[in-house]
Amino acid sequence: MSTSAALAPALLPRHIAIIMDGNNRYGKANHLPKGHGHVAGKDALDPIVEYCVDTGIEVLTVFAFSSENWQRPPSEVTLLMQLLTSTIHEQMPRMDKYRIRLRFIGDRSPLSAELQALMADAEEKTAHFDAMTLVIAISYGGQWDIARAAKQLAKQVQAGELCADDIDKDLLGRHVQLADAPAVDMLIRTGGEYRLSNFLLWQSAYAELFFTKTLWPEFRAAELASMVAEFAQRQRRFGKTNEQIACAQQLP
Repeated sequence: MSTSAALAPALLPRHIAIIMDGNNRYGKANHLPKGHGHVAGKDALDPIVEYCVDTGIEVLTVFAFSSENWQRPPSEVTLLMQLLTSTIHEQMPRMDKYRIRLRFIGDRSPLSAELQALMADAEEKTAHFDAMTLVIAISYGGQWDIARAAKQLAKQVQAGELCADDIDKDLLGRHVQLADAPAVDMLIRTGGEYRLSNFLLWQSAYAELFFTKTLWPEFRAAELASMVAEFAQRQRRFGKTNEQIACAQQLP
């Protein structure tokens, strides 16, 4: 199935992030009842998760609901919250089968108490699994994430626990969400749009970007495998020159 199955582990992305875009357009194109494009999008996640486990991807983070999505029509927001709840229930047996750790990032305060409790319970029950980590971003925004980290540091400075001059990118980076996970190596957006939409801005600073016109409900593991194979061919310089990278690769 996978064109990336034979790749050496060193060539694989450790952390893949996906902006799952195009659900509403898929629903309209296929004349589905209003909101049912999101239902189709929910079902598209399972084979992607299985591919990542089989391939050896350490972390998969998916953008399920952004901080800006609260501005959508109330009926759509209600449906999305219901789908998030059912997704968590449906994913738990899969997490147990494949030994996948389930995590959530984002501002939980606007979520219902029931959904917050369900998320916390899922995280606790899967915390010991180590085959892969599936991260679902709910009520998440990259700017919120960075501002939250800055606020935490400001409070430490105010309390006399930290000197402002000690704050650098490494210290700030330890306070953003997923600080304990590998940085995003590969960020994918489906649906034909070419923007990051406030997703993992700090964590994706050096991510390789991939955009596809495929709508999320039609995104398949085979297309992801092709992207991973392309990722393995890209030269990631992190500010260095081609010559420096080539020299480093020649070292024993």
